[in-house]
Amino acid sequence: MKPSKLLWRRCSAKARMSRRRSLMEKSPEIPPSRLQLVLKAMICVFLVQVCEWKEPEELALLLDLELREKGEQKEKLLQRVRDVAKYSVKTSHPRFFNQQFAGVDYHSLAGRFLSEALNTNLFTYEVAPVFVLMEAEVLRGLRELVGWTEGDGLFCPGGSTSNMYALNLARYRLYPEVKSQGLWSLPRLTIFTSPESHYSVKKGAAFMGFGMDNVIFVKVDDGGHMIPEDLDEKIKLSKSQGAVPHFVSCTSGTTVQGAFDPLDRIADVCDKHKLWLHVDAAWGGSVLFSKKHRHLMKGVNRANSVAWNPHKMLVAGLQCSVLLLKDTTNLLKKCHGANASYLFQQDKFYDVNLDIGDKSVQCSRKVDCLKLWLMWKAVGSTGLEQRVDKAFFHTRYLVEQMKKRDGFQLLREPEFVNVCFWFIPPSLRGKEKNADYQNRLAKVAPVIKERMMKQGTMMVGYQPLGDRVNFFRITILSPLISQKDLDFFLDEIERLGNDV
Repeated sequence: MKPSKLLWRRCSAKARMSRRRSLMEKSPEIPPSRLQLVLKAMICVFLVQVCEWKEPEELALLLDLELREKGEQKEKLLQRVRDVAKYSVKTSHPRFFNQQFAGVDYHSLAGRFLSEALNTNLFTYEVAPVFVLMEAEVLRGLRELVGWTEGDGLFCPGGSTSNMYALNLARYRLYPEVKSQGLWSLPRLTIFTSPESHYSVKKGAAFMGFGMDNVIFVKVDDGGHMIPEDLDEKIKLSKSQGAVPHFVSCTSGTTVQGAFDPLDRIADVCDKHKLWLHVDAAWGGSVLFSKKHRHLMKGVNRANSVAWNPHKMLVAGLQCSVLLLKDTTNLLKKCHGANASYLFQQDKFYDVNLDIGDKSVQCSRKVDCLKLWLMWKAVGSTGLEQRVDKAFFHTRYLVEQMKKRDGFQLLREPEFVNVCFWFIPPSLRGKEKNADYQNRLAKVAPVIKERMMKQGTMMVGYQPLGDRVNFFRITILSPLISQKDLDFFLDEIERLGNDV
């Protein structure tokens, strides 16, 4: 019997039929292939719980983490591998809603296996000929979705790094002498972003010597969108104080609310003041594959740079992050190149422009393009579009079901696939005017989160935001999610929180 058939039969007939019905429910997704059904069967067999919670001290003892002088036998090592899998969080479980990465695409997974097995470094054509050409083609395809026929870019180790690259490139374009003379030669440079932008903007300002005090927060509306008129005023004020505004970082898909900043109007302000416009689309960039939803990023083609993480909504697997540039002047290499003669020799027998390592601040750089390329080749742009549309479809379903139940209160109607809500337990319903209501409500989400983690049934995050106390934020992106999983989510929140 083939392994896939054996694996399939390990699920009960009832469970198989239930999962098959969930997969075939009406949605924008195409009918599942046999391989997709096998993948669901694997989850049915192996991923019973999202996590098996252990306290840190107990977990350390169970894993026996100590490294010793002598090695262990094969049987012992196999048990180590089983324990690592057993006690790790199962992020591919369809009920893992905790972060903006989840699920698994088996084409991408095959690419990840292959890139690890080949173990090459993406810096010169001579050691990575396939992947130098492949990365260029994937970047070209992504730039085309942004609306650029030309440009540049590279794969980065995460969206935070992509944002920091953009900061550095903008500074170099304005003051190229910084590369040789350092920070002492520069005036005070100011950066503008939203208070709901990713924390990497502030982290990058600190790391690169701008200083966190020079990150200026622009006001947002109730939905978390940057207000262009306030951006214009903040830029004028910064100039009047003797600073040099140079960089605006807006967001397409904020981390908490999933807000999309109004790019066209922000681009007008940046054009007026001649500032670099960066779009952090690490989370929301994948809407560009969807004809129904790409309007959320209208105006992105006017940006100077875009950060985008296909390992999020496209499920390309960690890590898969890109920085895309409109620039055609080889700014990446000019800014970062060190011209190491032992690696980037100029008298090679092939076109030395194919040695792309000097564009990066890294020397060693993993092959992150293969997983996305293989997945894209397998399902095509249409398949990726359907994946995005399905996430929106399931988001609408969850919100509709939430409105039918007592105790679920939306922060606001979702713009993206982030659903932010409070669960109001029976003990707090009708007591909104009590003086201690907000304090009591703030404690509900942490209690429910602790219970779900210790029982291992699912994972979803919570946070406060401004003057709004702790609320849940579920992100819906995994292609393995079904309506049954979303119904379970609501039932489980109620079960875990009704006695709080």
